[in-house]
Amino acid sequence: MASPEEAKLEIFMQWLQANGVELRGCKIKCCDSKRGFGIFYEKDVSDGVILVVPLDLAITPMRVLQDPLLGPACRAMFEEGDVDDRLLMMLFLTVERLRKNSLWKPYLDMLPTTFGNPLWFSDDELQELRGTNLYRATELQMKSLLSLFETKVKDIVKKLLTLDGNSEMYVLELINVGYMNMVLFSEVLFEDFLWANSIFWTRALNIPMPRSYVFPGMQDDHDSCILEADGKRSQVKKSNHLTKEMTCNSNTVTGETVWVEGLVPGIDFCNHDLKPIATWEVDGTGLATGVPFSMYLILAAQSPLQNDQEISISYGNKGNEELLYLYGFVIDENTDDYVMVHYPAEAMNTISFSDSKCQLLEAQNAEMRCLLPKTLLDNGFFPLGTQNSGEDNKGKADQVCNYSWSGQRKMPSYVNKLVFPEKFMTTLRTIAMQEEELYKVSSMLEEVQFLYNILLHISLEMLDY
Repeated sequence: MASPEEAKLEIFMQWLQANGVELRGCKIKCCDSKRGFGIFYEKDVSDGVILVVPLDLAITPMRVLQDPLLGPACRAMFEEGDVDDRLLMMLFLTVERLRKNSLWKPYLDMLPTTFGNPLWFSDDELQELRGTNLYRATELQMKSLLSLFETKVKDIVKKLLTLDGNSEMYVLELINVGYMNMVLFSEVLFEDFLWANSIFWTRALNIPMPRSYVFPGMQDDHDSCILEADGKRSQVKKSNHLTKEMTCNSNTVTGETVWVEGLVPGIDFCNHDLKPIATWEVDGTGLATGVPFSMYLILAAQSPLQNDQEISISYGNKGNEELLYLYGFVIDENTDDYVMVHYPAEAMNTISFSDSKCQLLEAQNAEMRCLLPKTLLDNGFFPLGTQNSGEDNKGKADQVCNYSWSGQRKMPSYVNKLVFPEKFMTTLRTIAMQEEELYKVSSMLEEVQFLYNILLHISLEMLDY
């Protein structure tokens, strides 16, 4: 008898096949209880393309806006500015998970229900992070998510759940009370939204979609797709009502490419590794895969793979703090690890002349934080080779002068030693300024502004002449 994990995997595989996904040289199976499912090598393919997923199956903001059930209501909220791209997808995930007749159920059932990131930590576990940047970031994010849920998400999800008029989609139980039957509806919980938020941040990709796919009205009509029930499985039905107005404000358009965030069922089961075996690409024309407007997984390993070897990709050059914050795991001996050094924004209110210094920092485009790569800190907070040559560096620095807002000054002896970026050092120097230095800076800025206005006036007069 198949285990529950095997049963839902089988249903998911049927769902993928019904929606045009092709597993050409790989398979999806459970890694272990902690890591969930992953993608594993199964057989050799001549072109290295082992998995192909039609972009029509991706959960993107456009997909939510064109959903036959939720789309109209979501579009109205989007046009009013009540929701943005990311919240659209989180709302969609929350609602579809609560709907018992969701067409996305085979996919959603495969997704993890708990996560290892700090948002899911117990109080005792979270206390272990106290005093770190990660603790503060988690605290702020949780506060923001709770506020967003109570003020907006909860009511929106309840509204969306009633759209198909089928109360069974989220009925918790039916009980007898005296002579009456009482229907108890499942309450929309914060954990439902927290789950959707975590699914988005752990699985969403920034997809370079072809412009002709996102804006089909700008070329020959290209049919977009929506999911439609077909017996016991979901299939893709063609629709041509995706319009330019449905695209989202945060999309980045570059040439023939529009970058869109989205979840791609199948591809998103790839786990991270410092030495990835594969990478994903988008095939707009079908030349690489034979499937136009698709995303595919292609092997990048130089050496032959063993049967059942896990296929990994790279989530980017991220340190352990970022990996834990976003994905809920860390890597031993992570070569991309770093230390975040920052000046707390809330501390600005406690320093002298804080308003003036804040204005000055803004004018300089100064940075309040910096990342120091782990490899850069092998010798402490000083670059390699400076400890033994302090006198030489001091002599060199003494010979260099610089005109600053405080007047002419010698460069400090540590300028060639510290590894901190100059913009971060600028922040610290500005914060440390005394009243006399601030006065000189203000006078200098006034002079610069006065000269700028004169030059601008002369230029305008010359244009008129």
